[in-house]
Amino acid sequence: MPSARRRIERLSPAGGARPAAPYPLAQPKKDPILHPVPTPPRPGQESVWDYPRPPIAERSARHVRIVHHGVVVADTHRAVRTLETSHPPTWYIPPDDIAPGLLHAASGGSFCEWKGHARYHDVVVGDVRLAAVGWSYPAPTPGFAALRDHVAFYAAPFDGCFVDGERVVPQPGGFYGGWITSDVAGPFKGIAGSRFW
Repeated sequence: MPSARRRIERLSPAGGARPAAPYPLAQPKKDPILHPVPTPPRPGQESVWDYPRPPIAERSARHVRIVHHGVVVADTHRAVRTLETSHPPTWYIPPDDIAPGLLHAASGGSFCEWKGHARYHDVVVGDVRLAAVGWSYPAPTPGFAALRDHVAFYAAPFDGCFVDGERVVPQPGGFYGGWITSDVAGPFKGIAGSRFW
């Protein structure tokens, strides 16, 4: 009986290239980056490495806007942003500045050690439902009382999320909800190897 190595070689096409798998292959694990090197901020930039831990919430008069399929989902100058070491800001929008009828309760929830229990929201624009793209804290911890009933949104599912007219880039990794703008310097939690930051 041929060895496993010979069988694999025979099944490989000429040149040694492997055929494409019919399913996604696991990516090699990246070694954790235990001591990230902050990108030096340019004039006018904030470094996420100067943000505090535990995080804080602060009110902002900056113009925050979300658009999807030609509909303005949210438009405010009264957002609250949360700042936490290694994360770009997450923007929480007051309910009065979210277009009526677009927000629908979603199933599930989560718990944040700093802010408390979160509930999730779908956004429905016409016949398009964006599932669990928003979250809020109906009864936040005292240090985050300013977030009560405000809603934060993942940027990636929408056609456009903007801060002062600049289109944001979603925080990497798909789990976190920060919005990256040109006035924030990283590196940002969510990149490969950043799990323990």
